[in-house]
Amino acid sequence: MKALFIGGTGTISMGIVKKLAADPLWEVWLLNRGHRNDEVPARIHLINADIYNEEDVANKLQGMEFDVVSEFIAFDVKAVERDYRLFKGKTKQYIFISSASAYNKPAAHYVITEGTTLANPYWEYSRNKIACEEFLMKMYREEGFPVTIVRPSHTYDERNVPLGVHGNKGFYQVIKRMQQGKPVIIQGDGSSLWALTFNSDFAIGFVGLMANRHAIGEAFQITGDEILTWDQIYSTIAEALGVKLKAVHVSSEFLSEVGAPRGYDFRGSLLGDKAVSVVFDNSKLKRLVPQMTTNISFQRGVRMALDYVLKHPEKYEEDPEFDAFCDKVIEAMEHAKAECLKL
Repeated sequence: MKALFIGGTGTISMGIVKKLAADPLWEVWLLNRGHRNDEVPARIHLINADIYNEEDVANKLQGMEFDVVSEFIAFDVKAVERDYRLFKGKTKQYIFISSASAYNKPAAHYVITEGTTLANPYWEYSRNKIACEEFLMKMYREEGFPVTIVRPSHTYDERNVPLGVHGNKGFYQVIKRMQQGKPVIIQGDGSSLWALTFNSDFAIGFVGLMANRHAIGEAFQITGDEILTWDQIYSTIAEALGVKLKAVHVSSEFLSEVGAPRGYDFRGSLLGDKAVSVVFDNSKLKRLVPQMTTNISFQRGVRMALDYVLKHPEKYEEDPEFDAFCDKVIEAMEHAKAECLKL
């Protein structure tokens, strides 16, 4: 069988590519601009192209047909409209990576299923994903375009440490704060529930949907089964670093307001996603992919990630601006506490 991945070297997609590289039944092609292709397994085929150059891509794919086309880097309707033009009649299945952040926040019930309402007034990213889903399902209903929707939640790998609050340069500065014995910000009171999925576990569910006729015209969320509070997540990271966690809990609304002038989109990433407790019901996925399970716990996965990060600091960027922002917010919280104690 033959698969084409648009992208293929990101956190989610690399786990899938590595899994398929070990499966002789699959012939896998990646279409991307060549970034990080040095990490791609040897038997994977590469097509160097910019997917946004539709004419060039059409020429390079001329005469090629696929059992599965997977789109990992489409973030607006124009992108999936382009894919529809490129792959209509040329693939038996088109898998679109949407997002679990597309679910309504807060949902009517904390247990999320594929039937949970899609709506996110806080985050344009999520609304764009919803619009992509709506276009693709319209093409499925009206023309039989063979779409499958996949909604990941918080997926990570050995190169990434998942956090709730960080700056625009990623998680690294928060890790440094922990190492330096400085307090770190956790949104809310740290008790909301969250699901974390290692990318190799995600790949099990995803590959099980590939070339699966029962997945056509359907949406599936793919997450691990382990549910943790944010306090547990940060405590596990601190334990793996061998340091004591110094947590300062700050409301997501406050972070959204004070972060906006500095370019931190906490309104989207927190109010539109991580501030709300979610527990994902993956029974629909497991009916088609019964082997889907959590093999890598967060306690193990975060140690794998930190081992890589601490050995390769050159791959990560420090963020003194965010560091100063944290200090300022924490100072303000301590001042407010002191003033209230005087009452």
